[in-house]
Amino acid sequence: MSLFKIRKVTDSFHPSNKRAIEQVLDILRIHFPSIKEDKINEILEQMKDPMKYQFSSTLFVAEDGRFNVKGFAILFYMPDTHFCFLDYIAVKPGRISSGVGGAIYERLREEAHLLKSIGVFMECLPDEETLCSDKSEIKQNQSRLAFYERYGARPIIGTSYEVPVNDGDDCPPHLLFDDLGKDYQLSATELKKIIKAILQRKYPTYCPAEYVKMVVDSVKDNPVQLRDYKYLVNNIPLEKNKAIKNLIPLIVNDKHDIHHVKERGYIESPVRISSILKEITKLDSFKVMPTRDFADKHITNVHNPKYFNYFKTICDNFPEGKSIYPYVFPVRNTTRPPKDLSVLAGYYCIDTFTPLNKNAFVASRSGVNCALTGAELLLEGHHTAYALVRPPGHHAERDVFGGFCYFNNASIAANFLSEYGKIAILDIDYHHGNGHQQIFYKRSDVLTVSIHGNPSFAYPYFTGFADETGEGEGLGYNHNFPLKENLTGEEYLVVLKKALKKISAYKPDYLVISLGLDIAKGDPTGTWSLKASDFANNGKEIGKHGFPILFVQEGGYKNRTLGINARNFFDGFLSTRIK
Repeated sequence: MSLFKIRKVTDSFHPSNKRAIEQVLDILRIHFPSIKEDKINEILEQMKDPMKYQFSSTLFVAEDGRFNVKGFAILFYMPDTHFCFLDYIAVKPGRISSGVGGAIYERLREEAHLLKSIGVFMECLPDEETLCSDKSEIKQNQSRLAFYERYGARPIIGTSYEVPVNDGDDCPPHLLFDDLGKDYQLSATELKKIIKAILQRKYPTYCPAEYVKMVVDSVKDNPVQLRDYKYLVNNIPLEKNKAIKNLIPLIVNDKHDIHHVKERGYIESPVRISSILKEITKLDSFKVMPTRDFADKHITNVHNPKYFNYFKTICDNFPEGKSIYPYVFPVRNTTRPPKDLSVLAGYYCIDTFTPLNKNAFVASRSGVNCALTGAELLLEGHHTAYALVRPPGHHAERDVFGGFCYFNNASIAANFLSEYGKIAILDIDYHHGNGHQQIFYKRSDVLTVSIHGNPSFAYPYFTGFADETGEGEGLGYNHNFPLKENLTGEEYLVVLKKALKKISAYKPDYLVISLGLDIAKGDPTGTWSLKASDFANNGKEIGKHGFPILFVQEGGYKNRTLGINARNFFDGFLSTRIK
């Protein structure tokens, strides 16, 4: 695990983002001591108002485990001309910042690739003495240009971009182009539009119209030519950066199989994970990532500490191979729980078919780490992550377990991410995501949306109705789509589009999807008739949306088709995903 993570700052009002921005401005002042406050304010405004500036501005920060910013970069994206522009990249001075600049730049290249940009442009002060009279700057400029050459980025030649705007200006910058390892042939027409956009939008008051026209008209080469490599041995950029492929991090609960209830009729079994793994690996689109360890506080921020301690204690005390099922429930007096641990199971459970045993806690605790690892990978810049876990989690509420679920993996991940921006949860399991609803029912920073079988006939029966829309501050931030007993894939897709429309209107910074595959035809816990092609269509619809997405596995119990449906879902998702 690296000593720092790189994350995208999406707003300036969340406490974690405020702290990061303050540190970024401090680093900016160190590197550019002459920078004025109005310029700093302009940087913040550019992040807030893309319509005004005609480009989106995104801040990336490299933070250590204590939220100390070690470096940052600001990337512009101009969608009308499909290119990215690196405005600033800087690291905090000190030995600890070693490697930070390269890691940030690689993250920006990935972002440019996700945006389907033709490449990244940037300005860099010249390394030629003929252009820079201040010889003390030449060595530093050479180091910068050598750094970018490692990624194949070099100055564009044959234009008047280096001509100073005003007489007497010194060290006019080169315009560099990084084609992201795609061997992209930039045309003269494209470059003219790009230069015009840079000069007019980045320097609206500095570059007069006649200067912009002069530089644009100077572009003659077609295709555009880059300067020969000057610092790179053998003229070969870093191999790992020659081609960018956005593999989805796959975090598998490696302790799930110890939770194996070998009782007739218990369908939540280890074969579910192997069935999915066998098929999705055929897509060659996933990269298995190790699970990271996270503190218990991330669970007790969501679940009642009394429940957490009970669950851990009773599982620790079980003999190997023994399970108990809740059988006494406190309908009359919930304020006086019994002392016997086995009887107390009913105090913390909502049904009679979710057992407690020695391995339930260990497997569930490991699943939480998987979901949190996926969430942290989103913060570090991955656009999609998949936590393939069991036991599932979406039925676990703050105080209770049930429906094969002990800890609410997706809700814990969503709560973790909520420190960094607005979150939406989309639950597409056949059964209502009652845990998500109950945990976030009074909050407006996490939107909860669930598509499920109507509780009049489907578990958990007492929750998931359309008129349950939130309470207090959370009023209007919970949406249920309870559907009829017999449903086709075409009918489901119509509702999925409605749900995604609500999520898009909310504009979340991160989307957590509780991925239930029990909506399939023949699933022993469901009544719908979705086929493999329907899963592909659902994946395509979700893939059209650009939110960073964490998938967390929930239900799905027909093992003969479970993996095939998962593969078709992700195949459809990848076919339309912005990547």
